[in-house]
Amino acid sequence: MVVTIALVFSAVFLGSFALVLAGANAGQSPAARAKMRLKMMAASSQRKPERDPLLQGNDRLAALTHWVPLMERVKRAVERAGLNVPPLYFALWISAAAFVTFLLFFLAKGNFMVSLFAALAVIGCARFFLAYKKKVREDRFTEQLPDALTMIARSLRAGHSMTGAVELVAQELPDPAGPLFKLAYEQQNLGMRIADSLATIPERIDSIDLRFFVTIIRINTETGGNLSEILDKLADTIRARLQIRRQVQVVTAEGRVSGYVLMLLPIVVFALFYMIQPNYIGLFFTNHTLGMLLIGAAVAQVIGFMFIRKIVNIRI
Repeated sequence: MVVTIALVFSAVFLGSFALVLAGANAGQSPAARAKMRLKMMAASSQRKPERDPLLQGNDRLAALTHWVPLMERVKRAVERAGLNVPPLYFALWISAAAFVTFLLFFLAKGNFMVSLFAALAVIGCARFFLAYKKKVREDRFTEQLPDALTMIARSLRAGHSMTGAVELVAQELPDPAGPLFKLAYEQQNLGMRIADSLATIPERIDSIDLRFFVTIIRINTETGGNLSEILDKLADTIRARLQIRRQVQVVTAEGRVSGYVLMLLPIVVFALFYMIQPNYIGLFFTNHTLGMLLIGAAVAQVIGFMFIRKIVNIRI
């Protein structure tokens, strides 16, 4: 009976998954694209001129992205992580992976709680992956920003305009700084002011140094001043802060590693015991008191890890 229910549920889920993918890919044909673009031109007065680069020209996929719940958060997370993947596809594949994991554990162990925890672990790994990619991308952008500011300052001293300086940065710097400044330059070509186009970059990557730069550009646009000198001073300040941050990371490396070990060690030991003695560890999922103790231990682990992160995460 349980196997039958699982198979029926799997068939319904996979059928829905195939229908959503088919609907998302329906807008990829040339005829569908032409029809959709004609509709967009007819209603252009009611639409924003900027298009989402992550949707890659699929207008039906854009409509699905706006209607599916929580897709705006997924879209922002995927965009800030720098993944060149449509957010709806990412959400669908993660949902499918979580469902398959739940199904495999349920058919193998027959325990609903274990299967649910395994599926939630897949979703947690996806969120951790996005957070990791986001942090790596932001750190790389922070490393590139002083060079970009220096390049803009030297270009302004040479007599170029701010638009030409932004174009130079877009051509010379690699990902992620180059594509972000290139997008701002392309928006400026479409009629947006350069200060406003640069102000859209912090929406795609979280960087307080970039916000300082955008604020300086806006103030200089309104009041004037020696912009090249200000940008040089900001670049020197960012470089000095990066040097201090590296020194702090070296000093706090032991504490960070200890936090990761203390967080992962109980999970690994619990998983190994469950594989070796499933009947012994299975009591935590069948007995109410032991289940509450297991939940309390998990909460305590998370709180302890957060305290360790708070201690060693010194913001410069």
